[in-house]
Amino acid sequence: MTLAPETTALKVQLQLEDGWLTVCDLTQLIPGRGVAALLPDGRQVAVFLDSAGLIHAIDNRDPFGGAAVLSRGLTGTHQGRPFVASPLLKQRFDLESGQCLDDETVRVATYKVQAS
Repeated sequence: MTLAPETTALKVQLQLEDGWLTVCDLTQLIPGRGVAALLPDGRQVAVFLDSAGLIHAIDNRDPFGGAAVLSRGLTGTHQGRPFVASPLLKQRFDLESGQCLDDETVRVATYKVQAS
């Protein structure tokens, strides 16, 4: 029996305190571009697929400018680690750790993600 494509598409899920939350289909992620997802508590998460095929999720709020825009940032790598540069003031945030590469005192939250 063959399933319809929409029933077999992988879902991107974030791990929250009370379990896993589906945020989008994996097919909606394009390497180098982010997707914003709204969490049940009103926070926003920026979800990225990097060029190596790994999924990352960080807070969408830029801590420097205060706007929820990190999902619209430019992605790249620095010393082999993926990052997103804020579209506001261009600070770069490591997609694995959330650490700001331009100001070691600043970090954004990261989320565990899976595709299933």
